[in-house]
Amino acid sequence: MIPTITAFEQSPDRGQGLARDMRVRWALEEVGQPYDVRLVSFTEMKEPAHRALHPFGQIPTYEEGDLALFETGAIVFHIADSHAGLLPDDANARARAITWMFAALNTVEPPIVELEQAPYAERDKPWYEERLPIMEDRVRGRLDDLSKRLGDADWLDGAFSASDLMMVMVLRRLEGSGILEEYPNLCAYVSRGQARPAYIRAFEAQLAVFTPTSAG
Repeated sequence: MIPTITAFEQSPDRGQGLARDMRVRWALEEVGQPYDVRLVSFTEMKEPAHRALHPFGQIPTYEEGDLALFETGAIVFHIADSHAGLLPDDANARARAITWMFAALNTVEPPIVELEQAPYAERDKPWYEERLPIMEDRVRGRLDDLSKRLGDADWLDGAFSASDLMMVMVLRRLEGSGILEEYPNLCAYVSRGQARPAYIRAFEAQLAVFTPTSAG
């Protein structure tokens, strides 16, 4: 059965691969699973039909027969758990990969998102300029630890897995901040992820939503 995911009809990043459906697209491409995409508007995201799939009115969602999922971590884990290629066969290595998926979403991403959203939510506040370097240092603290753990390895724990997929996508949220560039091994790590054929296919599919087609 071909699953259906939802994505922005008009993404704020205009198809640059930062919207969270990119994580799901990439996972599906890695395991060779065809999928359909249903585009939703910002208005439709908040309507009852979509909230029945995603109670918080966001994207992406994942539908496969009677199964409906939301939250990218849960969706990517389901894909990795249901197909070969994104989780190791060895039980201990599999557990470590799952641990790193949680680390990407629960430890590394929150301070990055806080920094990313601050200009939109707090720029006009009197404390913004004083708080900005504090937020940046929180991100650097996470990257310091991650950079030391990764070292000169290609991936977090042996072969590429769903943990690397999630971590690369989290680190991509720092694009344009200048912070990631302070960590050459993390920059190289992200670049390796972006060079994977499955990533390229997923990126092109997301970008195609925002690329006008010529008539005629």
